[in-house]
Order: sequence, then C-alpha cells, then structure tokens
Amino acid sequence: MTAPEARVVSIGAAAKAITAPWKPVDLALANEAIVRLARFEGSFPWHAHDEDELFLCWSGEFTIELDGRPGVELAAGDLFVVPAGVRHHPVAERGPAYGLLLERPETLQYGNPHRASGP
Repeated sequence: MTAPEARVVSIGAAAKAITAPWKPVDLALANEAIVRLARFEGSFPWHAHDEDELFLCWSGEFTIELDGRPGVELAAGDLFVVPAGVRHHPVAERGPAYGLLLERPETLQYGNPHRASGP
C-alpha cells in the first residue's frame, strides 16, 4: 500500500463548495481514519454507530442531541466525541454550521441498521 499524496487542504474553501446540508465530503485520510467536512442545517435523523464519532465545530454552532442525556452545544472550535452505541442527532437551528468529523471508513452516515433509529 502506498502512502497518500501529502497536500494542503483549505477547510474554508471546502466549506464554501458545499451547497447541500448533510452531504459530507472527505478531506483527508490519516491513520486509517477519514476527516470529513459537512454542512449542518436543520435536523439530521437519530442514529447510532458501532464506533465513536468525533465532531469539531469549524464555524457556526450546532447541538448534538443525545438519547437519554443532555444535548451538547458546540460553537466554532468546540470538539465532542459521541461514544459508540449512543443514539444522537446533530441539529443546526440558527443557520448553516460546518463541522469536521473524524470517522473510520466503514462508518455509515445514517448509523448501523441493528441500532435503534431513534425517538
């Protein structure tokens, strides 16, 4: 296996290019994890993953609502990890926000089918 080509990624330029919410784009691969960028706007469906999911708010603000736990509000520069198996859904009510996600390549955007899909 050859190493991926080293390159600079402009997160700002990538964010400007995203026009539809909840359609993440892959920015980089590091240590078998993918760094993704997504536009958050409105509410994403409840779901859970078999692996942890890291959210880093790049701009704007959004909430990660958690099943049975208080929601977590994120603003630019804030980071939160949803533990594996925890049902959650991101919500961006105050306009678009952009978030970086660190995920395994096998992470399914809408969660794993054997997990409950939410309230």
